[in-house]
Amino acid sequence: MKKGFILYAILLLVQSFCLAQGQSKKSTVYGNNNRNGKYLPVGNIKLYYEIYGKGEPLLLIHGNGGSIKDFKYQIPYFSKYYKVIAVDSRAQGKSVDTSARLNYEMMADDFNALLTHLNIDSANVIGWSDGGINGLLLAIRHPEKVKKLAITGANLIPDTAVLNPAAVKLTTDELVKLRTEKQTPETRNTIKLLHMMEIEPNIPLTDLQKIKCPVLVIGGDFDAIKPSHTLQIFENIPRANLWILPASGHATLQRYKNEFNQKVRHFFTHSYLKPKWNDWD
Repeated sequence: MKKGFILYAILLLVQSFCLAQGQSKKSTVYGNNNRNGKYLPVGNIKLYYEIYGKGEPLLLIHGNGGSIKDFKYQIPYFSKYYKVIAVDSRAQGKSVDTSARLNYEMMADDFNALLTHLNIDSANVIGWSDGGINGLLLAIRHPEKVKKLAITGANLIPDTAVLNPAAVKLTTDELVKLRTEKQTPETRNTIKLLHMMEIEPNIPLTDLQKIKCPVLVIGGDFDAIKPSHTLQIFENIPRANLWILPASGHATLQRYKNEFNQKVRHFFTHSYLKPKWNDWD
């Protein structure tokens, strides 16, 4: 069984819109770049990250079961304007975590520790899927660290009320299957990641209302996260804008890579705008 492929397919259908294109020689180094990559000891793990470009800091946080390489369309674009910090979340990519316990709050605290280590007071943040959850939690738990936040495909609760039921069933079925297999380190890690997604996150709307930074809330109209839930997230963040992409599933930043990059950069570089309902300009 090719667990890498299956994990992507299970974890909120990330692979469903990852185009089957070969990566360029330049892009293939993302996530495994000895020159740009470093490790930061955080608690019981070593957090792996890579830095590209110069300027204001921009933190990239990938989805469940992913890695730095998932931002192959974002790193080359944003590194022309920002100091891009791409990180493998704990228990994913090269940030190995053999402990049994894992939750989103731990990851958000990891990113806070990384920014502190890099002497970064605040950064713009892009979070995809679980990375969007982590971005929200970073803004909630460490508000001083987030200047502006763009999230795509995030959810607040692990429930079919807000998630596509087919995606939830895929996760549940795969967990049942994996638990009957020989428990290798890889299998145990996959189970840990899937189980976390099965029971988390659990972010109350009142916590969203405490977020101080501007947030661009993004989703696809056929996302694994129901658009109604993406709208709910937008409506409960005081300084938020909403962008629903047409004919898109969970991988908005890959399916619409050029438009996504330009729109997010515009959000980062312009003052937050909340027009009146009758503003025709």
